[in-house]
Amino acid sequence: MNGDLKDDQLIEFVEQLSGEVHLRVEESLGSGFVRLRTAEAERRQAKHDIRFVEDIVIEMLRNARDAEARNIFVATNREEDIRSLTVIDDGSGIPADLQKRIFEPRVTSKLDNMVMDCWGVHGRGMALYSITANSRQARVVSSAPKLGAAFLVETSVERLPERSDQSTLPQLRRNDLGVLEIAKGPHNIARTVVEFVLAENQNINVYLGSPAQIAATLLEYGQKSLKREELLFCKDAKTLPLVQRLAASGDSADLREASAELGLAMSERTAHRILAGQILPLKPLIKSATGRSKEEVTAKEMLLHKDSRGLQISKQDSDRFVRALESAFEVLGESYYLSLVDMPKVRVKGNTISVRFEIEKE
Repeated sequence: MNGDLKDDQLIEFVEQLSGEVHLRVEESLGSGFVRLRTAEAERRQAKHDIRFVEDIVIEMLRNARDAEARNIFVATNREEDIRSLTVIDDGSGIPADLQKRIFEPRVTSKLDNMVMDCWGVHGRGMALYSITANSRQARVVSSAPKLGAAFLVETSVERLPERSDQSTLPQLRRNDLGVLEIAKGPHNIARTVVEFVLAENQNINVYLGSPAQIAATLLEYGQKSLKREELLFCKDAKTLPLVQRLAASGDSADLREASAELGLAMSERTAHRILAGQILPLKPLIKSATGRSKEEVTAKEMLLHKDSRGLQISKQDSDRFVRALESAFEVLGESYYLSLVDMPKVRVKGNTISVRFEIEKE
């Protein structure tokens, strides 16, 4: 007798004893997933509907947490009006036969231990249907039991808006009790991630960046978490957890292919730059956002550039400018087979802001 049949017989037995009023489950889907009855599903709805892209981010993070993930990698990118989100975690994973069904209405794996947090009631999988209803596409890119999961969500900002400032990190400070809290910052994707990590008492690491940055971070994570012999004798990288797979890449072509299988699309040239160390791995976002007192920050860090008239550019603004320049360089790089040797150098003098690109020809 298989597990699904046992589950169905148990449901029938409970229904006979208690009557339909007390029965919460409409259908058993196997592997711990069920479809709830409408009344039970309505009882579990979150406090708010999905109205912004940031709402999708928090629901995806909660979903990964409920799958017992401890490391979550969020790659985000916007091209014109399309925002893409790829969320990769080291949680319990999803069986292949359920990877489409979890996006259906009222499907969850949290029958008896749903979670109540500051965003409302949450059961793993319950929010995925709402995400699908508000997105251009939402799907499982890759997953398997005990190997983690990778989700891809694409939204149109015309249909589902997002905060206008997505480049500014929230600033953190410690209150009188020594507890980290958000001091200021726009309510963008980065702030949503930081709020989630703080709510989880920093027990979960979340990395946020571009697809290339997340690929570089996953590469480093796999290299550090796997033993050398595990890589040497690994015959099939797909037997590794998703968050470790990129470490098995032998060259830029392998890295590009392995990244694409996780929902991180990139050119082979970008993959080459990652392997060459030109695109650096990220720290957990909470570390990047943690502010320091003025006494702890050197004058060079506070004022990265200053001209004789007093014009000054902060490190934060300079970093944003450099990232934009690096992205813009791709137009020339792809057409003329050029790559950056180092990050663009920005200099402020008088009425001039000059930029220097150090390049190599491929």
